[in-house]
Amino acid sequence: MTPKPFSLSVKILISNESGHWLFLKRAGMSTWNPDRWDLPGGKVDSWERFEDALLREVAEETGLNVSINGFLGAVEDDLPDWRIVHLIMTAQTENSEIILSDEHSMYVWLNPNDIDQIPLCAYLNDILYTNCNRGTEHIT
Repeated sequence: MTPKPFSLSVKILISNESGHWLFLKRAGMSTWNPDRWDLPGGKVDSWERFEDALLREVAEETGLNVSINGFLGAVEDDLPDWRIVHLIMTAQTENSEIILSDEHSMYVWLNPNDIDQIPLCAYLNDILYTNCNRGTEHIT
């Protein structure tokens, strides 16, 4: 059996001045995790540096300019036809005004302790809850 190919995805956990995290609700028509809450980000094109891809995706999906702070973690999402490795970075923004792309239907800024109030994409559960339990001072 041929092993499933890997795909690289870059995601970013954005904090605003209040320490709230940004989540985007994936559109209902999405083929992957419809109506689930996700972080901004997406696939890296073969010719792109991952940080350039991440900044591009954030601007396309939210209209925000962010400053990347660091690395939060990496998570593998095993799908039927391929495996996605999500590289998750952290960032801050001073602007909380979002301009959504068509890929998403809503956005929310949440206190990290309230993320259990929204249905997250499954790949986010462990890494975000682990960081909530550790405290959030290392994320900002």
